[in-house]
Amino acid sequence: MNTSFKASTPLGNKTLSELGDCTRRRGDMPGFAKAITAILGAMRGEDEQEFNMTRTVLSDPVLTQKVLRLANSGMYSAFGQHVNTVSKAVLVLGTEAIGHLALGLKLIEELAATSTDTTIAHIEMEKAVLAGIVAQQIAFTAESRHGEEAVVCSMLHTLGRMMLTFYMPDRWHELQRLADQSQRSVEDAAPELLGLSLEEIGHAAALHWGLPASLLNGMRTVGPAEAGAEVSPSDWIAGLSTMAASCAESLWHDDAEGAEKVKQLTESYAAMLGVEAPNLMNAIEQAKVVAANDLTIAPLSRPAERRAKALAKTRQRAAGNKILLSGLADMRDVLDTASPGQMVQIALETVYKGLDFSRAVAFVRNRKDNQYAAKISFGEGTRELLAGMTFDDAYEPNVFHAALNSDRVIFIENARDAKFAAKLPLWWKTSLSEARSFVILPLSANGQPAGFLYGDWDDSFPPISLSATEFSLLNDMRAMVVRAVERRHGIAPEAVTR
Repeated sequence: MNTSFKASTPLGNKTLSELGDCTRRRGDMPGFAKAITAILGAMRGEDEQEFNMTRTVLSDPVLTQKVLRLANSGMYSAFGQHVNTVSKAVLVLGTEAIGHLALGLKLIEELAATSTDTTIAHIEMEKAVLAGIVAQQIAFTAESRHGEEAVVCSMLHTLGRMMLTFYMPDRWHELQRLADQSQRSVEDAAPELLGLSLEEIGHAAALHWGLPASLLNGMRTVGPAEAGAEVSPSDWIAGLSTMAASCAESLWHDDAEGAEKVKQLTESYAAMLGVEAPNLMNAIEQAKVVAANDLTIAPLSRPAERRAKALAKTRQRAAGNKILLSGLADMRDVLDTASPGQMVQIALETVYKGLDFSRAVAFVRNRKDNQYAAKISFGEGTRELLAGMTFDDAYEPNVFHAALNSDRVIFIENARDAKFAAKLPLWWKTSLSEARSFVILPLSANGQPAGFLYGDWDDSFPPISLSATEFSLLNDMRAMVVRAVERRHGIAPEAVTR
């Protein structure tokens, strides 16, 4: 460890010396020290910020793939762009979002894989990533300009635990035994066994890597401030990183005891962070949704359950495509005789069954009333919601008007992402917000929007991605409906459901 950090006891200095020997023998947490320096440098850069981040991303094939996937996800591609280069992805996502993604990836990548006790090190690193996700959602909710530092500090808050489990797993197990015997936490027992706290070990590692002083300051443990007390930016960052790390520890097991601890943390830190406790809970719930996809071994991610569901759904997809093809054949057969409303009914039923939607709804534009209204639906509880699913046809900057204006199928992979909330209208939030992913099929006749088909998937489904074949079949289906509407040229669009 860096000689600029000295423990307050001989035993503490002995621990740091042993840790230093381990890092020299095994390497400096493979690639992480170098990667974190490059990432933070790219995030801090000014004139060449975008170029530096692009270069940093391109140096890692795994990160390149993740960045491009994120840039092309529903949250960012809803307004028509397709991202093929990392340079464009940096412009779309911003260096901060990519920096957080990169730091999370680097914490997991390689480090646990080369540990002598893979599982225990991996667990601590997953908790660190989870803490970063929690901090990101809370900082976004708080509309804080210190979000970048808070996320990084939250990931690094438990760096001491990561160092110990990675380099000295035997000492970690010894520390756990001592904590269990004395009914203390490992943090409380650490000074007795190691001569210094886990926080001090993390601080020594951060100094060794040359991390900025602002990050070192944000990694410290800070308890909740009294209501009405003035909170400095550095204390706010440290408070959020403390809370996020504690939340991650409690959330990781995904049990009732942990949930209660999280509730207590939100009530304790609400005043200090300037966010009401219910809003903190909402941010943490959103973090759990994100984490379920990002983590691999945490109970929170339920990997075995997700794999089983994914396998079952993969088997259903082939059958689903057959349903889409059969429905298209039916539509072709009746194209010359069916009314537009009947064609909409067939199309909606076909996509509902073929894509295994939780719910499917057909919306029609009523020009006389200047609004879109839900007319037909499939799925549990949708009929009761029909009356409330109406909105004005005047353009608003949300994903539904974007789909209608672009006249192309839009797929939203994660409707619950906090950054996507502004693109979702109030009527959707009050009626269809149980959806995790959804699809919009706009219907335009004679160059004007006439309505759209909507379908979604809730949490009972594994993460969804539509294939090129499915997109093609959906486009063929909406083309059939449009032909039926245009064939009846002169009939008002609202008549398509009659």
